[in-house]
Amino acid sequence: MKMEKDFEGKTALVTGGSRGIGRAVCLDLAKGGARVAVNYTSNAETA
Repeated sequence: MKMEKDFEGKTALVTGGSRGIGRAVCLDLAKGGARVAVNYTSNAETA
């Protein structure tokens, strides 16, 4: 997935962001300049 937007100065909360699609979204948002908060249920290491 490629994000074409600039997220500099924005904050994103991604639930289920420690693996799979959620992880990919977190990484792309961070690459776009966003501050990312990751929510996880059971595995803090992958978050």
